Amino acid sequence: MPRFHCPADLAPGAEIDLPPGAARHVQVLRLQPGDGITLFNGGAEGPGGEFEATVLRMGRSDVRVQVGAHHAVEREAPRAIHLLAGITANERMDWLVEKATELGVASITPLVAERSVLKLKGERADKKLAHWQAVAVAACEQCGRNRVPVVHDAVDLAGWVRAHPQPPADPAAPLRLLLSLREGTRPLLQAAAGAGPVWFLSGPEGGLSAAEETLAVQHGFAPTTLGPRVLRAETAPLAALAALTLA
Repeated sequence: MPRFHCPADLAPGAEIDLPPGAARHVQVLRLQPGDGITLFNGGAEGPGGEFEATVLRMGRSDVRVQVGAHHAVEREAPRAIHLLAGITANERMDWLVEKATELGVASITPLVAERSVLKLKGERADKKLAHWQAVAVAACEQCGRNRVPVVHDAVDLAGWVRAHPQPPADPAAPLRLLLSLREGTRPLLQAAAGAGPVWFLSGPEGGLSAAEETLAVQHGFAPTTLGPRVLRAETAPLAALAALTLA
C-alpha cells in the first residue's frame, strides 16, 4: 500500500487534505476515490506509528482523505545513531542522506569541513537543507520508517563542539566516535560496545584535517576504524551505521 508523510495531527475518522507533495504523488500514482493508502506524521514525539486512510476526493491540485485505524508499528533501530557527516560533493550527499535514513539514523548534521568541496551559506544553505530533509522523508516513505530523522543546520566542527560541550562522566551521555585513519584506533564494534546513543563523526572526501581530528579528540571523540581498507566518504558512515544498527 502506498505510504505518504503527512506532518499533521492524525486521528481516526478525521478528514484532511494531503500536503502538496503527497497530493502530487497520489495523482501521479493515479489513485482513485476509495483507494487505500498509509499515512505517518514522522515526528519524534506523539503516538508515532502509522494510520490507514482512504482517498475521498481527487481535485485538480488537492487530494482529500479520511484517516482510518492507527497501528502502533515502529521500525526504528534499537540504538540511536546521530551522524555528523562531512558534506560530500554533488549527488553523493543526497545518496548518503537517503541510505542513512534507510539504515535507521536518528539524525544527520551536515559538517562543513576544511576539505568539503561544497560550501554552504545563506539562501543556498537553506535550499540544500530543505532538499536533504525531503530526501529523508522520501526514504522513510519507501523503507517503512514512521519517524523522519532530522537534518540539522550545516555547521563546522568548531561550531558543533561549542554547541555540544563534552558532558562530565555520565553513562547516559551519547558515546562520541570518530572515523579515523590515525594510529591507535580501535575497531568500531569494540569502541562502540554497549547499547546507548552514539554521535558518529565522519569526514568528507579526503577526510578530516589533522586539526579537525585533534579538535574532535579533545572534545571526547574516540578514534575508531572499520578495517584496513579506505572507504569513500559516502560509504564509510553507511558501513558504520549498518554495523551499529543491524548488529
